[in-house]
Amino acid sequence: MREFCLPSGLDASALQELDRVVTTRTRFKKGATIYRAGDPFSALFAIRVGSCKTAVLAEDGREQVAGYHMLGDLVGLDGIANERHECQAVALEDTEVCVIPFGQLEDLARQVSPLQHNLHQFLSREIGRDQNVMLLLGSMRAEERLASFLLNLTRRLQARGFSASEFVLRMTREEIGSYLGLKLETISRTFSRFHDDGILEVNQRQIRVLDPEALQNLLSSPC
Repeated sequence: MREFCLPSGLDASALQELDRVVTTRTRFKKGATIYRAGDPFSALFAIRVGSCKTAVLAEDGREQVAGYHMLGDLVGLDGIANERHECQAVALEDTEVCVIPFGQLEDLARQVSPLQHNLHQFLSREIGRDQNVMLLLGSMRAEERLASFLLNLTRRLQARGFSASEFVLRMTREEIGSYLGLKLETISRTFSRFHDDGILEVNQRQIRVLDPEALQNLLSSPC
């Protein structure tokens, strides 16, 4: 959490105080729910191991994937405004989270101004990420949406010290389609096209990026 969730700038004493707030670790099996829509909001969850998705249920009961979160990400921010969670978070693999009681975090942030600044920066980045997703869904073709998703994923993996060229997709193609606003058939067809064009090597959920420049070029190509 120190490295990925909150930027640098906290001294040793502030980090010790932060450690005292984060006292609980909880493990979830693959498919387990970390929190549900409507649950009272009391804490944020920093992913220590594994990954999860956040999703909302449409009126017809269909699930709409709202986000993919990995090591170092904070989830639970959706509950801050109304003190109840607006979506659910589900573990995509065996996952461990650090529970951060939000009231205690707020109290500490009022006492430690760099921490308050870092939290504001983090919230601002989350707003920017939501805006980018809206842009992605509103103006991009299917190939561009999937290319943007994969490039974002490689950057996040690289920032965490993992391979940016070879990884396992934790979300199913159906879940990726839900997140990108595309049908399952379109996602499968686009993956196949990237594979045939030599951009990716696709073996079920195992992905190897062969030509990252080609992925990037898809985002700047004319419609």
